[in-house]
Amino acid sequence: MKGVLLVNLGSPESPTPKDVKPYLDEFLMDKYVIDVPYLLRALLVRGIILQTRPKNSAHAYSQIWTPEGSPLIVFSKKMHQKVEKLVDVPVALAMRYGTMTIQKGLQELKDKGVTEVMLLALYPQYAMASTTTIWALADELQKSHFPEMTITKVPAFYNKPDFIQALANSIKKHLSNFEYDHLLFSYHGIPKRHIRKTDVTKSHCTIDGKCCVTDSPAHEFCYRHQCYETTRQVVELLGIPEGKYSQTFQSRLAGDKWLTPYTDVEINKMPEKGIKKLAVVTPAFVADCLETLEEIAMRANEEFKSHGGEEFFAVPCMNDEDEWCGVVANWIKEWNK
Repeated sequence: MKGVLLVNLGSPESPTPKDVKPYLDEFLMDKYVIDVPYLLRALLVRGIILQTRPKNSAHAYSQIWTPEGSPLIVFSKKMHQKVEKLVDVPVALAMRYGTMTIQKGLQELKDKGVTEVMLLALYPQYAMASTTTIWALADELQKSHFPEMTITKVPAFYNKPDFIQALANSIKKHLSNFEYDHLLFSYHGIPKRHIRKTDVTKSHCTIDGKCCVTDSPAHEFCYRHQCYETTRQVVELLGIPEGKYSQTFQSRLAGDKWLTPYTDVEINKMPEKGIKKLAVVTPAFVADCLETLEEIAMRANEEFKSHGGEEFFAVPCMNDEDEWCGVVANWIKEWNK
């Protein structure tokens, strides 16, 4: 029997330092997130980062928390429920970090008699710190706890026509009443070394402005290329002219060379360039979360206006929009043929 496991990032149980600290520990101690030797990672995370970050992160989470809980979990559950109603196979929802574990998700499917699992990591673009860690953990769990199961991993869907169409339609709908001067595509940032580590050719990803537009097998696992390709295809569908849009990367950590240009730096420069009405879309996320609601809709909004901007609009993620849920359901039906 076939079944589906949808997986997203996860969330603390509550917006308190007590619950945020173990969540951050699990996340940041992941060898695919901070990819340095264990002892150094433990020193950085437990010796430095976790001494101050939980309190700051808890405050950020408290800014976006809803009566129903974490927005990421709330939106993911709504999307899951809609998708499940559209298909004829069991669908489970899990998170890579936190209490909604992948093991629980696989167990839920097993209890329903599922032996063939379609694993869909809910990240449009492939990255070590998102897709790889989900795939690796699923493989470990399959070997140790679910040997009777087979798992089919869905590749990154950054350029699938139905995803691009749904994303473009969502952006168009949300911007129908906002006359923007500029549309910024802001993607989650990753360290440049992650790009080189996932380069299957070991030579293509020079991150020099040319490699991402030069055909290569490396593009199958290149986050940077996939971000630019998502932007290119959406812009083409929406007919946005050159100069009226740009792309940046957000959420960097100090001390590493991360993908540039940086979202906060570029947004703060825009008012002096005559961009007074800014719209920001975040296509690395399919569900609104801390990075879209607090970092962009709140902090970036405030910074933009403090530098002379007048109007700011954060385009919501697709969340549980019917078209997006229908796209995922169609992928499941295709796999289940």
